[in-house]
Amino acid sequence: MKKLLVLCLILALSVSTITGCGQTDDKQSEGTSATNDNNGDKKQDGTVDIGIVLPTKEEPRWVQDEARFKAALDGTDKSVEILFSQGDSAREKQNVETLISKGIKVLIITPHDGAAAAAAVEAAKEEGITVISYDRLVTNTDAVDYYVTFNSVSVGGAQGQYLVEQASGTGEKLYLYAGAATDNNAFLFFEGAWNALQPKIADGTFVVQNSSKAVEYKDKATLTREEMGAIIEQITTDWKPEVAKSKAESHITAAPPEGKTFILAPNDGTSRAIYDQFAKEDGVEIYITGQDAEIPSIQYVIDGKQSMTVLKDVRSLVAGAIETATSVLDGKTIETNGSYDNGKVDVKAKDIKVITVTGDNVKDTIIESGYYNASEFKGL
Repeated sequence: MKKLLVLCLILALSVSTITGCGQTDDKQSEGTSATNDNNGDKKQDGTVDIGIVLPTKEEPRWVQDEARFKAALDGTDKSVEILFSQGDSAREKQNVETLISKGIKVLIITPHDGAAAAAAVEAAKEEGITVISYDRLVTNTDAVDYYVTFNSVSVGGAQGQYLVEQASGTGEKLYLYAGAATDNNAFLFFEGAWNALQPKIADGTFVVQNSSKAVEYKDKATLTREEMGAIIEQITTDWKPEVAKSKAESHITAAPPEGKTFILAPNDGTSRAIYDQFAKEDGVEIYITGQDAEIPSIQYVIDGKQSMTVLKDVRSLVAGAIETATSVLDGKTIETNGSYDNGKVDVKAKDIKVITVTGDNVKDTIIESGYYNASEFKGL
């Protein structure tokens, strides 16, 4: 009887250990899988056609992308597994390795850190997998086949141009903010914004309040990567609202806003955080940018708080990525309309058009286009 009890205990512990490992892996990858009917099953042989790695579940943008990827593959015979890296390059590499082990033929990846992701995509490339950078570019490697993106320079250009069009005098106070210094897109966004803003900084229309490096380079129409990096290092939000909030508080203390105040905010999450701090100041008329057309920011636009956002219609971006992936799987020709230097090679790209959204056109661009339902908002 004692031997039987010991054997039962050993078996119970073994089952518990196996189950626990499975739970840990699931939690770490925070992934989902789907086929044409989105039932969570893979192919009969257990393989997956398309592996997708997204940077985090903490931003609404990427959760939306997850749902739209699944919807885009609904009705096809292609299977997909989507994993989230939660802002961790080591987990990102682990996710890619997990997908490689499941036999993927195409990897779609949005890197947390463009340079750090090079090792992960190189491992995929060694297995003959086609690599598609999605929205953010993996840098310093020749292992990237395609880049599906909104033209990031044009996004920043739209933000900067909006601020220029609102300026009417001289000596207008301008506060600059940027995305993460580890994200190549942050540089492209800033490049586009600088292209629009720099002439008006140079002629005195705008006076930069929160970056000594931007002031130092105010007469340079074209910045080197290192010069842009020096500015971004001073104004980075790391794409995190809490970082943006903290920096805004510091900048307000150091250089208090007054009257018309112009703010280059890199995306919607940071824009709302920055706006909320500046709005506490008396007598301030705020003009602030954003991007991604997140639901809370569309409400801010409707309410007259956030001045604009750049709509990057994720439906079009997802469609471009899935079209590229399925064309690879079906042996079809891949159509591209641009290229980007990732520091090692020029990567063929599909550029998707962006749209500026303001209070004047929010109904047409957001509701009438079917991007969001009117029931999501108040005051329309």
